[in-house]
Amino acid sequence: MPPASENMKETISYLALGDSYTIGESVDVADRWPVLLGDAISASGYTVDTVQIIATTGWTTDELKAGIEAAEVTGTYNLVSLLIGVNNQYRGVGRGFTLEGYKVEFEALLQQAIGFAGDNKERVFVVSIPDYGVTPFGQAGDPEKIAEELDAYNAAAKAICDQYEVVFYDITPISREAGDDPELVASDRLHPSGKMYRRWVNEVVVPDFILPLE
Repeated sequence: MPPASENMKETISYLALGDSYTIGESVDVADRWPVLLGDAISASGYTVDTVQIIATTGWTTDELKAGIEAAEVTGTYNLVSLLIGVNNQYRGVGRGFTLEGYKVEFEALLQQAIGFAGDNKERVFVVSIPDYGVTPFGQAGDPEKIAEELDAYNAAAKAICDQYEVVFYDITPISREAGDDPELVASDRLHPSGKMYRRWVNEVVVPDFILPLE
């Protein structure tokens, strides 16, 4: 479980690695889920000094790796998150992106994340890839295929997390509720809204991450 210590009333520095979901495409900065998590941590009595986000819309695993290198990350963080893979799935085999390739690159990114946390895997967590197939954008394609492929990507990521004993938060079921609740989708008809990001944080991450610390 991420940061578990008896005297955790320390200053939190948080590094969030990812793609459009982490940068919060089509939502306000305050509605990005890493920012919402930082707010929740602060509300629980901790001091959040830094929420650094390395993420860009459209990034695949290899592009996130390059983005991390370009950011020249120094020092360590006492909380690191990773959410990546939707663009690998979206571009697909036809453009050279395979599930096997994702496994290799995801594992390398997870190793980097653990390194950024000072080699403390308890300070690292991974968030599953949401299912965009239920959104208006996804419905115009092949939503069943999207769901099947994303399930495979998430299963692969979870298996690697289990191997490294890193927490894996499954927000995908919440993302699929967007098919029945348009308020969970941003104005671009593809990405999550702030309402959905709040649900990720409040229903999945906070109960496991913050409550045990109180």
